Amino acid sequence: MFDYSRHRDVRQETGRWAANSALRCIALLAALIQFGCAATHESPPVAHLPPSLAAFGQLPTLEQVALSPDGSRIAFLKRIGDTERVVALVSMSDQQLLATVRMGDAKVRGIKWVDEDQVLITTSTTAVAKGLSGGRSEWYMLQVYDLAEHQVRPLLTGSANHTMNVALGRSMVRRIGGRTVLFVPGAYSTDQWVLPGLFRIDVKSGKEELIKKGSATAQCWLVTDMGEVVAEHDYDGERWAIRIGQDGALHEVAAGTDPFGEFEIIGFDSSGAALITQQDDGEKFVLKPLSLTDGGWGPETEIGWEDDLILHRLTDRVIGRFRIDDQVQYAFADAALQARWDQGVRAFQGEHVALASMSDDGARFAILVDGPTHEPTYELVDTTEHRVTSIGAAYDGLPPLATVRRISYPAADGLEIPAYLTLPNGRQPHGLPLIVLPHGGPAARDTMGFDWWAQALAARGYAVLQPNFRGSTVNPRHLSAGFGEFGRKMQTDVSDGVRYLVQQNIVDPKRVCVVGASYGGYVALAGVTLESDVYRCAVSVAGISDLQRWLKWEKDNEDRRPGPAQRYWDRFLGTKGANDPRLAAISPIEHATSVSVPVLLIHGRDDTVVPYEQSTRMASALERAGKPVEMVTLDREDHLLSRSATRLQMLEHVVAFLDVNNPPD
Repeated sequence: MFDYSRHRDVRQETGRWAANSALRCIALLAALIQFGCAATHESPPVAHLPPSLAAFGQLPTLEQVALSPDGSRIAFLKRIGDTERVVALVSMSDQQLLATVRMGDAKVRGIKWVDEDQVLITTSTTAVAKGLSGGRSEWYMLQVYDLAEHQVRPLLTGSANHTMNVALGRSMVRRIGGRTVLFVPGAYSTDQWVLPGLFRIDVKSGKEELIKKGSATAQCWLVTDMGEVVAEHDYDGERWAIRIGQDGALHEVAAGTDPFGEFEIIGFDSSGAALITQQDDGEKFVLKPLSLTDGGWGPETEIGWEDDLILHRLTDRVIGRFRIDDQVQYAFADAALQARWDQGVRAFQGEHVALASMSDDGARFAILVDGPTHEPTYELVDTTEHRVTSIGAAYDGLPPLATVRRISYPAADGLEIPAYLTLPNGRQPHGLPLIVLPHGGPAARDTMGFDWWAQALAARGYAVLQPNFRGSTVNPRHLSAGFGEFGRKMQTDVSDGVRYLVQQNIVDPKRVCVVGASYGGYVALAGVTLESDVYRCAVSVAGISDLQRWLKWEKDNEDRRPGPAQRYWDRFLGTKGANDPRLAAISPIEHATSVSVPVLLIHGRDDTVVPYEQSTRMASALERAGKPVEMVTLDREDHLLSRSATRLQMLEHVVAFLDVNNPPD
């Protein structure tokens, strides 16, 4: 019905639930035979040596597990060796490999069945669009593997006045007249412009039709079960409008201003008679239904930032929702489906269970399970046969994992900061070396789930602190506490965590480094420029260093208009645009002369979220100031560390830097 994934391992329960690892073995052996890969046997590691970083640093061995609509088949992305990846399709009845699709080192972003024989594969690439102005962007492309014909067919090929074979939004699957039809936002050309449009694609024949021409502001649509365009969302960066179908045309029925860019159409309500919208009024996040009959608003429901909705695969009607916390909590609208889910996950009490995919009837679930000290593993839960079948571990070769504890500590102003502390195996929690690992975002959060980066550092002997500082999406109140506190209390919340662990005698105050990516990279740089005597070294991966220059770059990406991205950052920064003089006080590059400890900068050359120059310019500023700095470039790597080789390269450079500047022993 949908595709969501999260983290970890499994424990088998005796009794009526049976576990079976045959599928994992057969799928692996079949892939090895298919590609002529010989199994290798490594000697047991020497006891005193730390585990190989490759176990953590490479992309998962198994990911993006998806069940076919009737639950009889399964598709997943499998890594073979260091870089080769394949999409594997397996029959559940006899656990036989049906087909594989070679993906090489392509960045596979999604896998889902559109019907029983056809799988939609989404990939992306970083490039400058031919014939268009602007910088490099991440472009998403679609292809379908037809199991009956054993062939791959690209979609959005340009046969319908379409200039780029890219998807600009979420695809919708419908069954119309016995055929599978995709509705995909793409791009069409005029004499002067390339604009968004909605394409109808017959998946089997590949026939494409441009059915709705959008504009610079109209670029989101919903279609009914029968493929009728029933709603259009228009947004110009501040004002939004919704048009619904009446008398064969779309008419505006609702409009308003959205200062924060969070208004969006999610899908339909359970009856299909109303749209479900998500809105941010500046104080809370709400879901509001809009009637397709009269354009009237229904009662709103308050939600958290991290809440998300579950949509039916063929109708985009809301069938449930989930909330991310220490555990992922699921609530389904249908009582029978809720009972099947509760029954199916009962065997995993105390574990972190996330839904990856389910059959259309809700009888089978593919889940990702991990526990406090266990590796992430995909499981197939069959609620009809009361059986759990192991699909396979997400990572191969992981050593015993370090224990993760949930802690909390008071910030300087008394705000309680929830956090996670990972403690290395075999060491007493006293006087440990510490790595502070703040998350990106900043509107994001860490959870109890498996974190490959934190586990890799703990395996080297470090305690790892992951604070959900104010501005994290723990709840709306905690999130809004971060507004205006970027580089201020959001920053000191992190170092307050260090002070707390020192007070508890868990860590050695002279052996603390800060490591982070994206916003976490900013925290690392701010930690050694805006603060003093907290960290003995810092690692910034794709971090922001020059806020003024970066905000100007963001504005250029929004066609020089004050759009949602600028308002998002103004909200956190407490400033008004890229020329606000207050930015200098919280920009690390303006305080390079304050650095007194070694700094490592790592950045992917293909980053389209935080430009590569943010690190190169910081490196130059530190060099001019005579400060110890290293700069590592990850070729062909984007903001998400999407490639195995460069992700491992990043981890190896980080660990080597820490070994020298904050040795674990």
